[in-house]
Amino acid sequence: MTATAHRGDPSTAAVRSGLRKLAVVPSWVVVTTLLVAFAVGAPRPPLSVQLVPLVASVVLFGLPHGALDHLALARTAGEPATRRHQLAVGVLYLGLGGAYAVAWFLAPTVAAVGFVALTWAHWGQGDVYPLVALFDGEHPRGRGQRGLTALVRGALPMAVPLVAFPATYERVLGWFLAPFGATTTSLAWLFTTDARFALAVAVAALSALALANGYRADGASTAWIVDVGETVVLWTFFLVVPPILAVGAYFSGWHALRHVARLVAVDDDAASALAVGDELGALAAFARDAAPLTAGALVVVAALHLAVPVTPNTLPTLVGLYLVAIAVLTLPHTVVVAAMDRTQGIF
Repeated sequence: MTATAHRGDPSTAAVRSGLRKLAVVPSWVVVTTLLVAFAVGAPRPPLSVQLVPLVASVVLFGLPHGALDHLALARTAGEPATRRHQLAVGVLYLGLGGAYAVAWFLAPTVAAVGFVALTWAHWGQGDVYPLVALFDGEHPRGRGQRGLTALVRGALPMAVPLVAFPATYERVLGWFLAPFGATTTSLAWLFTTDARFALAVAVAALSALALANGYRADGASTAWIVDVGETVVLWTFFLVVPPILAVGAYFSGWHALRHVARLVAVDDDAASALAVGDELGALAAFARDAAPLTAGALVVVAALHLAVPVTPNTLPTLVGLYLVAIAVLTLPHTVVVAAMDRTQGIF
């Protein structure tokens, strides 16, 4: 199964090439630069430096990449984003996002574990589209193989740091929970040697299975070779690079940037700019459309800051609260992306 035709489908070589230059190649540069630096012995930077990518994600792709959901699905279907359509997306955000926000207050530990699982699913989901649409369309094919690929790709940023850096992982979960007066005590079993070993074996086995099954079904296509290379590099990246820095850089410089490319592909103005080699023009069109609801998302962050029982007063806990706001917004965003996947024939 390959992506179906729709307005903005990256079916021309010029648009596919532009999208790879816009998002895929930069994501490779971000990840490999950090990987090489720490592989050759770069010292671990102070926490304030490690947090820079997460703080920057407020304006640099991270938060904005979901700010076109009110337009994205209509554009993907080749339809106008009417007020009725935008209102429906708004209701989706209020309903799902609002319910998840309430869950953080009622059961913060469950909500935090749910955020890890949700991010695992969503970031894995986000890595399938570029493989299918921006290379030769030969891998991964079929819902089963694409689902397996998504499972592996989501595990790399969510599970591998837990295997390699359990203390930091637990510390960051504590940042999520602190504004709600909760701790990670009930999650201590996740960070034991036995649990981490089992997780490492499971993710390694799934990685090998996904790549081997992809080769059996698709052969050594360009997309399969890219998949192998990215999987190996990301495994190493999350094993070597300090996890706060690694996840922050991955969020904006890999996941969000690749979704921006997908949004560019379904926007006539941005795709037209990209087709003539104007990557900056394509990004400007995205930024123009994303600005209003990026500002709106910051209102969600401010509202949570006022509502939580324990006011964050340090940079880590402020970042933790920002990530809780991201969690609240990610749930409806994942539903929108899943609808885009369905429209484009990805799943």
